[in-house]
Amino acid sequence: MSPVLWRQGLLIVITLAIAYVASHFFRAANVTIGLDLMRDLHIGPQALGALTGAFFFGFSAMQIPCGFFFDHYGPRRTVVGMLLLAAVGGVVFTLAPNWAMLLTGRALMGAGFGVMLIGSMVVISRWYPPDRFSTFSSLVMSIGLIGNLAATTPLAWGAQAFGWRPVFAVAVAFTFLAAIAVWLVVRDAPPGHPFLDRRAESPREMLRGFGAVLRSPRLPGILLMNFCNYACIFTVQGLWGGPFLREAHGLSYIEAGNVLLAAVVAYQLGVLVFGPLDRVLNTRKWISVGGTLVIAAILAILAFLGQPPAWFAIAAIIAIGFFSPSGAMIMTHGRAIFPDRLIGRGMATMNTFVMLGVACMQTLSGIILGEFTLLADGTRSELAYRSLFGVLCVVLLLAVSIYATVPDIRPSDELSARAAKG
Repeated sequence: MSPVLWRQGLLIVITLAIAYVASHFFRAANVTIGLDLMRDLHIGPQALGALTGAFFFGFSAMQIPCGFFFDHYGPRRTVVGMLLLAAVGGVVFTLAPNWAMLLTGRALMGAGFGVMLIGSMVVISRWYPPDRFSTFSSLVMSIGLIGNLAATTPLAWGAQAFGWRPVFAVAVAFTFLAAIAVWLVVRDAPPGHPFLDRRAESPREMLRGFGAVLRSPRLPGILLMNFCNYACIFTVQGLWGGPFLREAHGLSYIEAGNVLLAAVVAYQLGVLVFGPLDRVLNTRKWISVGGTLVIAAILAILAFLGQPPAWFAIAAIIAIGFFSPSGAMIMTHGRAIFPDRLIGRGMATMNTFVMLGVACMQTLSGIILGEFTLLADGTRSELAYRSLFGVLCVVLLLAVSIYATVPDIRPSDELSARAAKG
């Protein structure tokens, strides 16, 4: 690839990553304003868990259709259309007078933002060689995490000063602008790429391709890990981490936001560490396995160590943030099992399980915490949170024990196969 095309591809990837910021902001916002939503709408943890999970149910519902759209229409048109749907969902959420409308808006946002990461990965796979996939995917995730940063202390400040609705209105406007930028900048593939001269598949051929994806013998273990890994991490980092710090350890609104902000910064550092690590260690699977086991160990300590000091709980939340990017190698591992013509459908299938796992775990987490009687001051006990962390630990250990049996696809294997093709 010429330097000019390399730079054009980089601009395209950065544009998609900036649009991805909105997805991270909206999906993570409930961890900061969750207690406010429960207070303002008079709902309990079950309803908050369902509200948070609605984003991911909407997200999951659009994965398979968008996989077809990516392979048929291309990521540019697909991403722009779905960003506009997400913006409409943001408007509904921002103006919603009741829980049902919030739920509707959140589901629409999830459906719209569901294309962002996979669309970016499809573009990366067509603009850059396979050995650069994890590096550029990590770049997208790293920039996208600015949305998580904005959903911590900045959102807490804005919500205290103006209320959460005006802050969300600004985020909706950003989403509309991101859709325009994607339309103007992004191109599906570099000149001469086979995708640009593809023959449009018939509906039957498209379904047959989806069947080929599902028949991959390595896929089930990868799908299970996709279902469990991010779901458990997001349950802590994206929903209950903030309430845990505030209710079990007495941190203030802003203090909890600062811890979550530090966790996102730790995630950013983790992206820089884990992103190129597959080329350094020549493995993908074992990076995911190792990082997941560390997170499971942290959750086990939180579950079984009675009343740890606040500093330890804070350190645990931040450490989970640092090791979380190891899970991105699961997607890189999975991408390697699909040919180019099936990348859209293959990546969408994997991401369906990621987001279904998150949706189910958010709902389950609300049910678990809802089983515990509130304390006299209306807060949840530390035991309630410890029980949740114990469940998350067990889920991760079961998933990683099965995923560890899936054969690895090393970067060197892909380079050798590419060289053999000439």
